[in-house]
Amino acid sequence: MNGRLTRREFLAYASIFGWIPFFRPHHIGLAGARFQIIRNGNPRRHYLLIHGDEEAARQVLLYHMRAHEGIAYLAEGQTRNIQVAGGEIDPNRMFSRAGAEASLRALNPEWGPDRIAAALRILDAGREKLVRALLPRPGGRLIALHNNSEAYSVVNEIPQSDAASIREPDNPHAFFLCTDEGDFRVLAGSPYNVVLQNKPPEKDDGSLSRLAAARHVRYMNLEVAHGHRDRQREMLDWAEWNLP
Repeated sequence: MNGRLTRREFLAYASIFGWIPFFRPHHIGLAGARFQIIRNGNPRRHYLLIHGDEEAARQVLLYHMRAHEGIAYLAEGQTRNIQVAGGEIDPNRMFSRAGAEASLRALNPEWGPDRIAAALRILDAGREKLVRALLPRPGGRLIALHNNSEAYSVVNEIPQSDAASIREPDNPHAFFLCTDEGDFRVLAGSPYNVVLQNKPPEKDDGSLSRLAAARHVRYMNLEVAHGHRDRQREMLDWAEWNLP
């Protein structure tokens, strides 16, 4: 033997011991959804921007990752919906087969059963790999940043929530949605609106929050209106300072 490692042996040792950081992927995706991965230390804190058109949330998350540890997943592109099998789907409805089918039918009304089935097969084949990446390790947490419009606010979530603390009734577009009771108790002591959703819903909408609740993962949506970067940054900082 010449004492030199083959390329295959080198890669095997790197994957086992984790001492070659540049071999870790910089992107992950499913169908037309592609996410840039930004790593900065602590692997138990995950962050997500799932809709490419939510620019305020993107800027807040990029700024946040300069000073805070964690792993961020940022949707590439500038559109809300993504492409799959020649049609569209809301990426935050693709985390279950039932939710994906409902979104495909709503956004592609001209599609017949065969085209829907083909798109669902693509999503079924790659969904779990994406889920494993996005969800944190046991004991970790995931914060997803969203921007909303006039048609959506905490008022829409209260009827389907298990608990609510409304501290800013005059600002319903800024709120937390969480899946963990401990996180809810802390956030209920904040100056912000917060709802808890940790029970199985009557209807599976395919959202990541519902999947996280079903798997008992600490998950939070941080919602503010489009363009309200300062408020979103303030709320994210509050969560970082006060949540374990």
